[in-house]
Parts: sequence; C-alpha cells; structure tokens
Amino acid sequence: MSKLSPSDKAYVPFVSVDNMMKLIHSIGIEQMLTGLADYIEEDFKRWELFDKTPRVASHSAEGVIELMPTSDGEVYGFKYVNGHPMNTREGLQTVTAFGLLADVASGYPVLLSEMTILTALRTAATSALVARYLAPKSAHTMAMIGNGAQSEFQSLAMRAIVGITTVRLFDIDRAATQKTAKNLAGLGLDVVECTSAEAAIEGAQIITTCTADKQYATILTDNMIGAGVHINAIGGDCPGKTELAPAILKRADIFVEFPPQTRIEGEIQQMPEDHPVTELWQVMTGAATGRTSATQITLFDSVGFATEDFSALRYVRDKIQYTEFFQDLDMLADPDDPRDLFGMVRRAAPQ
Repeated sequence: MSKLSPSDKAYVPFVSVDNMMKLIHSIGIEQMLTGLADYIEEDFKRWELFDKTPRVASHSAEGVIELMPTSDGEVYGFKYVNGHPMNTREGLQTVTAFGLLADVASGYPVLLSEMTILTALRTAATSALVARYLAPKSAHTMAMIGNGAQSEFQSLAMRAIVGITTVRLFDIDRAATQKTAKNLAGLGLDVVECTSAEAAIEGAQIITTCTADKQYATILTDNMIGAGVHINAIGGDCPGKTELAPAILKRADIFVEFPPQTRIEGEIQQMPEDHPVTELWQVMTGAATGRTSATQITLFDSVGFATEDFSALRYVRDKIQYTEFFQDLDMLADPDDPRDLFGMVRRAAPQ
C-alpha cells in the first residue's frame, strides 16, 4: 500500500456514522462486503509484515473494553471496541467501536472513523472470505443461529462472496428472528424461520453461530454436526464465552486468525494448549491446506483480529477520497514554529 502522509493543514479525515451509512449506500452493501474481503485477504497474504499482539482487554462483570493495535511498518492502526452483552436490555448496542490510522514515519493520524457499523461489515466479510476457502464448494444453505445485530451482515456476505441462496434462522428470542427475516426480505435470499437450532441446521452446509451471552454455552452439541459442514463460530470471543461442545472441536479441523489470542478467547480455550490449529494466513498463501475432503468438518474459530480492522480502515480511507463522505477534524495542534506550542496557545487568548 502507498505511504500515508498528513495533510498540509494537519486536519484528520473523520468518517461519522452518518457518513459511513452514506458511503455504504453509494457503493452498495454487497459490493462493499466484497471489497472489504479483498482488502482483508490482501493483508492476510502479507501477514508476516504486521506487528501482531493479542488485543489489550479490560474485563468486567458486565463486559469488556479492548484496544486492537497493529502496523505493517508504514501505517499504524488501532480499534477501540467494547462488548457488553447485556446492553440490549437498556436499549444500547452490544458492540460499539471507532478506529484510527496513522503515518508511522511522522506519527500523525490520517483517518478517524466510526467502527460500530464497519466492524459488523468487516466481521461478515472475514467470515465469508474464510468460508470461500473452507466451506464445501457446492454450499448453498447457511444456518444462522443467533439473530442479533450481526445476522443480516453475515447472511449477505455469504451470499455475495460464497454464493449461498438460502439462510435458515434461529434465535431463542423469536422477535430477533422475525427482525432478521424482515430485514433480509427482498435481498435475494430464501429466508426460512426455524423454531430450534436443530431445525435450522437441516440441509445447511455452513453453520454460523453468533450468540451474545458471556458464558460457557453449548449452542451446538456433537450429535448435531454431520460430516462435511463448515462451522463459522463467531460468538465466542472472550475468556469464559463459548458456543460449541468440546467434542465438536475434537472432530473438526480448526482454523484461526492468531493462535495466542484465540487460545485465550476462542472456542479452543476449552482445549489443551497444544491442540492443533491452522493459521488462516497460511491457507491463503498456500503454505497450508484448507478443506481436503467432502467429509471433513472445518471450523473457523473467529475472535476478530487487528489486521482485519486495519484492512477495513484502509478500505474506507481509499474509498472516501474525492467524496463528501467525511469531514476534516481540527484535532492536531499545528503551531507555526513546532517548538512554540505555548506561543500558539497564548496568541489564541480572547482579545
């Protein structure tokens, strides 16, 4: 990627929630999901260039607040994100986020963006990108278990990137399933509302689990999983929060973003430290194999990693150029003499 440089006036482009929605509609949601997947894949293929560290997390009984940093040596990026499953009881989002890119050479920020919506898009794009590598080639049906804020994005990404034609919905909250079905109506998918997880997975080649409770849960039991399916497990994403029975993990070939993070936060926190996993970047570069047979069970133990946010921010910065979908923030002090910050403050005093 080309080197980013601060603007002459040291203003920072800011993409608000309103402008993010305008950008999505100007591009088209499925086109944006596909574009994000392309950027994420490109960065996975240059994985070894990136600084990599598990996210910095502050846990509480109510949820978690995290910082997710990375750099490719030229550009630095981070995301601030929270995860508070009980927020919906107060009419609040479970997840909120914002992100930043900066020029490594100067340290100057070059983009600030909302990432609540963008995180939903990049999570869905990552899921579908991975499924393109790991799901059965003839996959046409996905079970979507957990019909919260992610479910529509996941469904549309699987349609745009993998080619599914049917999504089978289930949530313990019937209203959530009805919400998702209503939102997906007319968007090119055959939507089936189901009354149990068992019913949802009937005939599905891809099974996505995305539930929110911060607890060790068993959304899928071993006897529910037949040969040849791809499981996209995205709900278990912090210590003490899982969705799959351990027996499933023993039967599946498991693929992860960054093992040191996933072993703390993912489904494999239930397994011994030496339980074998394959890193996704290795599959995408051809250094490791993905799906090898029609009967293989593949599992993407997804927890989200900083490079995916970096890719998403990089995509947004490229797409907002020559548009009106951002505003310049005056957030960097820019004195005429870099050594005279006090003088700048003094000259700004009211006359």
